[in-house]
Amino acid sequence: MEELRIPGPTPLPSEVLQALSRQMINHRGPEFGQILNRVTANLKQLFQTKGDVFLLTGSGTGGLETAIVNTLSPGDKVLSVSVGAFGDRFATIAEQFGAEVILLRFEWGKAADIDAVRQALQAEPKIKAVLVTHNETSTGVTNDLASISLVVKEFDKLLLVDAISSLGSINLPVDDWHLDVAVTGSQKGWMAPPGLAMVSLSPEAWQANAKAKMPRFYWDFAKAKSYLEIEQTPWTPAITTVFALSASLEMMLKEGLPNIIARHARVAKATRDGIKSLGLSLFAEEGYASNTVTAVAASDGLDTKKMLRILRQEHQIVLAGGQQRLDGKIFRIGHLGWVTEDDIKPVISALKVVLPQAGFRSAS
Repeated sequence: MEELRIPGPTPLPSEVLQALSRQMINHRGPEFGQILNRVTANLKQLFQTKGDVFLLTGSGTGGLETAIVNTLSPGDKVLSVSVGAFGDRFATIAEQFGAEVILLRFEWGKAADIDAVRQALQAEPKIKAVLVTHNETSTGVTNDLASISLVVKEFDKLLLVDAISSLGSINLPVDDWHLDVAVTGSQKGWMAPPGLAMVSLSPEAWQANAKAKMPRFYWDFAKAKSYLEIEQTPWTPAITTVFALSASLEMMLKEGLPNIIARHARVAKATRDGIKSLGLSLFAEEGYASNTVTAVAASDGLDTKKMLRILRQEHQIVLAGGQQRLDGKIFRIGHLGWVTEDDIKPVISALKVVLPQAGFRSAS
């Protein structure tokens, strides 16, 4: 069996696999209603919020679209804080629906500069919302979202956050950090298959929702709220994935959020230490290196595509390559969800064997 170590989808525990084998039930019946209520309540604990949380059937990108169309109107000015491919995607969604996007891009591999965010907000007082990716999996960078939030709220703007690969793995107290919309996806740290986006809303987000005029039908928070009140979802949910998420959330609450966060920090450190021991360098600036995905710079003759192929074919280990402009320039190791330090050891051992085969000539 392949060892899957990409930034998502992630491996599934046996309890989750067992939940996936359940027979279908009526998504308009009382049994599903009970599961939906339980899952929603458990998500609120892990989001660290007392606000609304909704289960949406779709990918994380669908969740990002939901955040945009439910809080904004065509012509609204939006500040996009981007440190990678997914930050750019968030901005593109807003542009597609008619927002006037002000791009604040930072060098890939670097975190967002807080002073630059402040200056951008000072320069354009008509900005309504700020888009931020908390954890950028394309570069392995985690932004200082707590500090960004302080600045955004200093100017009384909406804060819409892509937390797809951070929530449930990296500390992200939604209420304490005043996030107006936070989006995550089931296939990341939540130990469930793809198919669900989970989204939280603040009271301020609801105020914006009442005035928002972007077109929406499937992605409609008001519909989600009215249906949740009768223990249903507006549209047919991914029932099997809800079963899986219900099981994984029970596991997560049993472990405890502080322990989950600490485990991810330990695994990330083990990964980074292992990479350095091989003579490789991190792509992300280390003070902001992600605890859910490690991006590794290609150097000293390393052919990353050849390396990934040999790892997959001869060692049954699957890592991720670089995206867009980083194609062939980095590789990425996912370590989120159902993962421990012991899962990283065979990855580092295999890399030690494969790196020279893929052209790497370590200076050490």
